[in-house]
Amino acid sequence: MLRSFVTAVRAGSISRAATALGQTQPALSQQLRKLEGVVGRPLLHRSPSGVSPTGAGEELLPYAERILALSAQALTEAGRALTGHCGVGLHEDLAAAQLPQALADLAHVHPGTTLEVLTLPKTAIREAYDTGRVQLVLDEVPDLPGPPRWTVRRPLVWAAGQGVDVTADPLPVVLFSNPCFWRTAVLEALERADRPWRMVFESNSLVGVLAALRAGLGVAALMPSNLEPAMACHDAEALPALPDVELGLARHPRTEGDPLIDAVEVALRRMI
Repeated sequence: MLRSFVTAVRAGSISRAATALGQTQPALSQQLRKLEGVVGRPLLHRSPSGVSPTGAGEELLPYAERILALSAQALTEAGRALTGHCGVGLHEDLAAAQLPQALADLAHVHPGTTLEVLTLPKTAIREAYDTGRVQLVLDEVPDLPGPPRWTVRRPLVWAAGQGVDVTADPLPVVLFSNPCFWRTAVLEALERADRPWRMVFESNSLVGVLAALRAGLGVAALMPSNLEPAMACHDAEALPALPDVELGLARHPRTEGDPLIDAVEVALRRMI
């Protein structure tokens, strides 16, 4: 039931989720209704254009993702003792999501390991990668310290502070400080749509951007995993479409064949 729910939310459509899981649409719908019965609250908004999580669905989603990841990890890692150190460099927005929890779960399963998560400027991450303190880096592809082993595209979504009028002219915008791909992408999207805007706040950290949104200062572009329910933009059609972000993982070539690094890479890939 949890897998059906997570897949439906990620796909944005019950029919696409059913295809991805190799099930019929009625069977998947039945599982989702059963889960809603267990929870006691509706989990999905259903419309002709697809599905999106309700407030209860937003609350359940990170737990469901963690349960699924931990279940798969337990099946993979049971009976295999891992030891050693693994350093992981994460983009700040990813470090604020469920990835550190997945790594903490892995460390709990293997008490002989030490896992270190670093969120640093890209020059510092490159130095840590070159000196061997960090073996894996998950970041935007242009910022990786080495060639990507795999890549994945993830959407950006609009987040709005409470009480912010997304039709305002000019639009109040909260931005990440330069250098930032997202900042450039947001401003280019606004320019293409001929939307006048004004910068009301900028920060070089996710913590600062989220604080500005909680204070109701304006709108900002975030990864969906960092979107708090109160920040969901219910009038997103009034704002221009945002581009995807291409994330990738770089692995230090000296770690090939290391079972701990293999396990951490698998955990990261599962969660992303």
